[in-house]
Amino acid sequence: MDRRIVLVPAELAGTRLDVALARLLPELSRARVQRLVEDGRVRMGERAAKAAARLRGGETLEVEVPPPEPSHLVAQDLPLAVLYEDRDLLVIDKAAGMVVHPARGTPHSTVVNALLHRLAREPRPAAGEAGSASGLDEARLGLVHRLDKDTSGCLVVAKTEAALAALQAQFKGRTVEKRYLALCHGALAPVGRLDTPYGRHPRDRTRYTGRGAGARRAVTEWRVREAFASGATLAEVTLHTGRTHQIRVHLAEAGHPLLADAVYGGTRREARLPPEHPVRLAAEAIGRQALHAEHLAFEHPRTGRRLAIEAPLPQDLARALAVLRAAPAAPPRRR
Repeated sequence: MDRRIVLVPAELAGTRLDVALARLLPELSRARVQRLVEDGRVRMGERAAKAAARLRGGETLEVEVPPPEPSHLVAQDLPLAVLYEDRDLLVIDKAAGMVVHPARGTPHSTVVNALLHRLAREPRPAAGEAGSASGLDEARLGLVHRLDKDTSGCLVVAKTEAALAALQAQFKGRTVEKRYLALCHGALAPVGRLDTPYGRHPRDRTRYTGRGAGARRAVTEWRVREAFASGATLAEVTLHTGRTHQIRVHLAEAGHPLLADAVYGGTRREARLPPEHPVRLAAEAIGRQALHAEHLAFEHPRTGRRLAIEAPLPQDLARALAVLRAAPAAPPRRR
């Protein structure tokens, strides 16, 4: 058991206890700090501290940091395409079709299962020392963000709690640069920006929408990289927020669903096209929503050096683009 004594400085007067503790123990993730408070492992005087307690400054907090609980997850030797790795983090090129986190329907063959196997080979430091994935919640490991199952590309993983906390702060502060390649229906304007409220769809809770009232904000920008005469556009899309399905929703609701997107209207558009139409053939060539996380840039959590990581064009998207480039003009639409 790692016990730490933390003195609250005067400048944190008026701050919630959980927020202050996350600042005072930057080597622990926000989620870990919150769990310690919820489990009664943070004491102020003789009593367990409350997360919402407002501090006055000058208090002494006693924090117990237990070793990580044994995981019920299965480590699996699955292939991971690593784009960058050092002692603090790694960035993988997630394959399309691979789920990130285990869930009821997919307990195995996920990114987390693969990471458990890979990171088990890392040297484990002494208690309280930052240097490996020791202490991270094994249900999520050091995953700071996520990609949909059928989206490929850059995914960053922290190896230490200190790296996790630093990367979480960058994602929350919107200083991480996230750029995607999206192949969508129709002719997009050369550049564009969507800034909408965002939330769950009122009638289908598995979907999201940028229309109507929403508690959160979603901001998406795009720049056309290549336009195809057959009626499709390859765009570079930059996310300024990280909402679930954000690019898919914003482009679909703007009238440009992604090719082969079965949830947000891409496949319905393709079903109305003749079998020989290049856009329909391109959608069949990729076979999943045409979205690839091409670029990720952030400050290294230990050195502060700016890292810019690129994921190569996946083969299925390359095949779809080859189909569109080979078609000089659009055949007539089915009536």
